Amino acid sequence: MGKPTGFIEYERKGNACVAPLERIKNFSEFKSPLNEKERVEQAARCMNCGVPFCQSGMTLSGMSTGCPLHNLIPEWNDELYKGHYDEATRRLLKTNNFPEFTGRVCPALCEAACTCGLLGEPVSVRDNELFIIEKAFSEGRMKPCLPRMRSGKKAAIIGSGPAGLAVADQLNKRGHSVTVFDRSDTIGGLLTYGIPNMKLDKRIVKRRVELLKEEGIEFVIDRDFRNKEDVKYLQNEFDAVVLCCGAKKARTLSCAGADASGVVLAVDYLTASVKSVLGKIKEPFLSARGKNVVIVGGGDTGNDCVGTAIRQGCKSVTQIELMPKLPSTKLASNPWPEWTRVEKTDYGQEEAIAVFGSDPRVYKTTIKEVLKDENGNVSGVVTVGAEFKIDEKSGRKTLCEIAGSEKILPCELLLIAMGFSGCEDYVFEAFSLVKDARGNVKTFENSHRTAINGIFVAGDARTGQSLVVKAIADARVCAGEVNEYLL
Repeated sequence: MGKPTGFIEYERKGNACVAPLERIKNFSEFKSPLNEKERVEQAARCMNCGVPFCQSGMTLSGMSTGCPLHNLIPEWNDELYKGHYDEATRRLLKTNNFPEFTGRVCPALCEAACTCGLLGEPVSVRDNELFIIEKAFSEGRMKPCLPRMRSGKKAAIIGSGPAGLAVADQLNKRGHSVTVFDRSDTIGGLLTYGIPNMKLDKRIVKRRVELLKEEGIEFVIDRDFRNKEDVKYLQNEFDAVVLCCGAKKARTLSCAGADASGVVLAVDYLTASVKSVLGKIKEPFLSARGKNVVIVGGGDTGNDCVGTAIRQGCKSVTQIELMPKLPSTKLASNPWPEWTRVEKTDYGQEEAIAVFGSDPRVYKTTIKEVLKDENGNVSGVVTVGAEFKIDEKSGRKTLCEIAGSEKILPCELLLIAMGFSGCEDYVFEAFSLVKDARGNVKTFENSHRTAINGIFVAGDARTGQSLVVKAIADARVCAGEVNEYLL
């Protein structure tokens, strides 16, 4: 414990943010790190608890709390306070392959379980993590570390998102020869095309990929495996195959008019925006410029769409959310160390408030109909209030419309951010795999092995849509199983 009285002496202080009206002028990251003295003080707030719930990675009341990677948080906070940056980096990398990603996009499950947050503000764990890894990169301490010997075994990783990169990193460290395949034109999966640049600059992803290349991992882009002949190639050339292809089967609207031009999946919209920012396309064909934008979905992806649409110069933006608004303060029914269920105004909503003067979110509402113009383009949406009620016969919750609550909103771009329902169908067909009840790839119980010998699954493809930090955690366990199989 660096300073026994640190949590008493120092108040929590987060990284500074560029003001909303200024940051929407570009797609640059908008958080500025504290100086070294201030960051050390934040590390001093860590209490080095007897039982550090921050690294527990458990599920309480159906919600995750504590770090799924079981990061050694008190240890590297202590090293950070003492100025032992080399050792802090080593302790951080012992459990987390890519702190530079989680330090930017993780919702900080660790902080929800921080003991310091029981009666006050939690330790700024995520910002401390990001400081440690970025300092290591800036000082040239993140150098390629090649395995001392090779096993002679070859592994193929399908998908280069956080799970695919983590499996590849782990297996490469164990001396296996690893090739990562991705159907896209750029490595990174959702890290590249699913998360906007203002949250994760793509130079950060490229920096890590280049390091992995120097450590001996081979990357192949524009390569998909859509049929059994493709899969035979994998099985003939590699000793093990790991599917890290995500849960990319997006949920869509089923109401009248949902086939209108201008009804777009959020992932396609964000991909086009990132490609435009990276200069891969001159003008995003899905640009929100000058349009009334309606977003269906209240999660992180919906918020990313809000921030992106504002930067593109939308005329208005509305975010429709089916669930009711969360309370502004924590309820007694939501005790520590459960994940805190309170209303969160994220960066996109902050920007919408600054630009348009009001929160873009509309709660307990869904789309009843999509209106079209004479050319088949979306021209508006009919919304209706909705709430869940208990069916007296079945005892189940059913979604019911609120009579007389219909409204018409102008809309030229309707973005669907309703989440995903599992792997894409062709994955099951090509690899002769079976779906589980949630549409994910079925594996043996408490395992990453599929029924096909030598084929494993990790990340969202196995667990369903989740967080980057959870994908990395699942990938690390999977890599351990693959390593045992190969040896």
